[in-house]
Amino acid sequence: MYAELMPKLLELLLELVPQARVIALLVNSDELSTERIIGHMQEAARAKRVDLRVLKARNTASENDAAFATLVQLQADGLVLGPIGFRRQIAALASRHAVPAIALPRDFPIAGGLLSYGPSLTAAYHLKGIYTGRILKGEKAADLPVQQPTTFELVVNLNTAKALGLIVPPLILARADEVIE
Repeated sequence: MYAELMPKLLELLLELVPQARVIALLVNSDELSTERIIGHMQEAARAKRVDLRVLKARNTASENDAAFATLVQLQADGLVLGPIGFRRQIAALASRHAVPAIALPRDFPIAGGLLSYGPSLTAAYHLKGIYTGRILKGEKAADLPVQQPTTFELVVNLNTAKALGLIVPPLILARADEVIE
């Protein structure tokens, strides 16, 4: 589902930074879904008329530093994170270089990133509990349907927005499930 959600991340970032013309996409080159993510994002970027620059890194701090050096050279107006680790480091780099950034996991804005939008972990754990109960009552795991997430959360870090000189539009604040102040 990661690849299918990436265009929504771009859309939200562009709502917050509508003047953006160059957006960087940071992906893990070792992740199996990377090519699908890039494809979805290229299509979304064309539709939004922004220049998408793909930066690939493995899950290492040094490669993330190198990717950020490239991002700065490209003068990217924003950053969308694919499935990549070191989100705390990336949040710090985005802050240091004044780059608005969004990621799927909610831990990103908690670590100082600007935004996150993704499946609710609370809802996922609730469903896991229901399935565990059903299995403990005798149902076979193979007979239980695979379910996609249906509850998504938008988290906004207002402190980061202020530090970046951004005003979060009221529509984003109204849709936010959590606002960090």
